[in-house]
Amino acid sequence: MRKAFIAIAAFLVALTIMLGLYHPFLWWTFIFTGPFVILGIYDLYQPKHSIVRNYPVFGRLRYFMEELRPKVYQYFVESDTNGTPYSRLNRSLIYQRAKKDNDTIPFGTQLNVYDNGYEWLSHSIAAISHHELNSYPRVLVGGPDCKKPYSASIYNISAMSFGSLSQNAILALNGGAKLGNFAHNTGEGGISDYHRQPGGDLIWQIGTGYFGCRNDDGTFNYDAYAERAKTDQVKMIEIKLSQGAKPGHGGMLPAKKVTAEVARIRLVPEGRDVLSPPAHSAFSTPIELLQFVKKLRDLSGGKPVGFKLCIGRKSEFYAICKAMIETGISPDFITVDGGEGGTGAAPQEFSNSVGMPLREGVAFVYDVLNGFDLKKHIKIIASGKVSTGFDLVKNIALGADMCNAARGMMFALGCIQALECNSNTCPTGVATQDQSLMKGLVVEDKTVRVKNFHNLTVASAVELLGAAGLREPAQLSRAYINRRVSPSLMQSYLESFPYIPAGSLLQTPYPTRFELGMALSTSQSFAPTDYKVSAVDYAHANSYHDTMPNEGH
Repeated sequence: MRKAFIAIAAFLVALTIMLGLYHPFLWWTFIFTGPFVILGIYDLYQPKHSIVRNYPVFGRLRYFMEELRPKVYQYFVESDTNGTPYSRLNRSLIYQRAKKDNDTIPFGTQLNVYDNGYEWLSHSIAAISHHELNSYPRVLVGGPDCKKPYSASIYNISAMSFGSLSQNAILALNGGAKLGNFAHNTGEGGISDYHRQPGGDLIWQIGTGYFGCRNDDGTFNYDAYAERAKTDQVKMIEIKLSQGAKPGHGGMLPAKKVTAEVARIRLVPEGRDVLSPPAHSAFSTPIELLQFVKKLRDLSGGKPVGFKLCIGRKSEFYAICKAMIETGISPDFITVDGGEGGTGAAPQEFSNSVGMPLREGVAFVYDVLNGFDLKKHIKIIASGKVSTGFDLVKNIALGADMCNAARGMMFALGCIQALECNSNTCPTGVATQDQSLMKGLVVEDKTVRVKNFHNLTVASAVELLGAAGLREPAQLSRAYINRRVSPSLMQSYLESFPYIPAGSLLQTPYPTRFELGMALSTSQSFAPTDYKVSAVDYAHANSYHDTMPNEGH
């Protein structure tokens, strides 16, 4: 192809010269042939791209087609059910509810109900009309030490920072929360003017960078925290230990993004790189974490304080629960983020291969809290691909009290899953700081759509409750959700995730599948005490049944 290009280029140059000599006006043809020849000569000698070097000019079509591929696939190749991370079926449902369009489907399900993983709700012959049920169920968040409990919707906006999302997106999300009477998590980027302006309820998330409550050296600033936490709009405070998109991974905000506005919001120096470390500096042990929770609750005037995590090493959560028992301090809520979560940019290995998925995470957290007899004071929030009424019902059945959504809310804003969140080129103006793209998102219109989506999704969950013959979300149990695990085997969530008795982790013998976690954990450290556990103990701790040690194995 290199030789062919040289021949074609020589021919075009010769042709241009001949035409120019024949008629001076035809020298203008060089405007078309010149760039082709010059670009090809550059491609012949550039050292970075082998394809372009061997196929001058024409090799560049490969990069154009690569850029076009996701769009072609989404619009012309994928079916209604196989799109990822969200199928067209789910995306369409969100759009329809946001716009209050018809959200029913004709001619039966498009899902293959005999595929492994298909899930369904057990309905009741004695179903209850949804007109008889509470259309907007609420959950009161706040334990015994909380002076200002918050009555929350069962469905709220998950953490997305200003910076990751545009100012118009934040305005529309918070405006929707205000109209629909539900909560908006700020994300770890702090409370911006765009969170405050509409006046919707806020859950202030505090990450490892302590944005909005930090000293110049990156340590926690208790005075700055107290000033912001006491404002009426902040209803709850969430300490982010880890997140589903990139658990155990910090980040850096490059200097060019640290504008005067961002510096003011985050309390960071303008025009300088800002580090968000992978772990907290305000505490380093489970006991210190709970002391930090108590201090933040006291400084806020008694508002609910909790923490968010994606479950990784299980022993660490056992350790936190042991610390709760020892100190008598407990959070008011725990947000469980699924490893499948994520709205912005994250390293591929972390998104794909780190962190426990939401279903297993929620069941594990509920069981351990219940085993320590702590669940009665702590609300669980499930976060990770929750976008339908059935998603809400599934997670509540597993043990969650309420759910958060990020990507579902982004679709309500108009997101088209262009997968450009990490490139500042979001075509709908949702995940970008480009002012020209941001103008495409009309705040007044999208505010109403966010409210519509929330309200109709909650209403769908309530209808499912009625179909199951239940009156309150709290009546859901794992027995109500079923899952196909093989062509010939179906299991309820109760069979897949059996409950353990309340208080069964407070004394021996422990349920067998919890023995190892209890042995590996201590309230004094997040590190597992592997040196205390032999290979025989590992083999003995069967994670798939709950027989007690004295019952024989």
